[in-house]
Amino acid sequence: MRTAFLLLVAVGVLGATASAQTVYQIPFASPGNTIELAVENTSSISTAVGVEAGNIPGWLHFTSTSSRLDAVGPGNQSSAVFTFSVDKTAPVSHQHTLRFTVTASSGQSWTKEITLSVNPPETFELSQNYPNPFNPTTAIPFQLPKEARVRITIFNLLGQEIAALADGLFEPGYHEVVWNAERCSSGMYVYQLEARDGVDHTTVSRKTLVLVK
Repeated sequence: MRTAFLLLVAVGVLGATASAQTVYQIPFASPGNTIELAVENTSSISTAVGVEAGNIPGWLHFTSTSSRLDAVGPGNQSSAVFTFSVDKTAPVSHQHTLRFTVTASSGQSWTKEITLSVNPPETFELSQNYPNPFNPTTAIPFQLPKEARVRITIFNLLGQEIAALADGLFEPGYHEVVWNAERCSSGMYVYQLEARDGVDHTTVSRKTLVLVK
C-alpha cells in the first residue's frame, strides 16, 4: 500500500512560511510513497526553481532530497516529485513535519511544511529472530496493530519455561526484545509471544530459534 499527494507552492512574490493544515496518513513500512510539489510561477519572467526537502527523520528514506526545475514560464506550473519509503521502526500515530524550501533563480525562497503521520500496522506479526543460529544474544522482532499487554517467553523442547523477556504494555508499531542465552546450552528453543489487546482478545504465536556455542 502506498500514498501520494499534491501540494501547490506559488513563487513570484516573497512569502512567509506556510503552516501545515492537513496531516497526511502514511501506510506503515511502505515503499514508493510520493510527494508532488506543484510550483506555480506568478511572476512575469521565466525562472529556474530548486526544491530541497529538510527535517527528514531517520525512519523516512527519500530517493533524492532535492529537485531542480530548470525553467518555469510566467503563469505556468511545474512539478517537483519526491519518492520515499517508510521504515518499520517509524513511530506510529505521531505527527512529524517535513520542510521543503523552494528557491527561485532570483535568490528568493519560500518554505512549505508538510505534516505526516504513520498509520499503525494492520496485522499482528511475530518475526523470525536474528541472527539465527546465534551466540549468545539474538533479537526477537514483532509488530502490533494496537496497544497490547505483551508477554514473551522462551521454552526448551520439553516445554519448560526458561526465560521471560517481556511482560507489560507495548504501543502499536514495531518492537524488538533481546535474549541473552549466555547461561543456556546449545540447542533448539521455542519463543512465544502472547499479546492481549482487550479483555477477551489474546493472540499467541510461536517460532523456534537455535543457540550454537
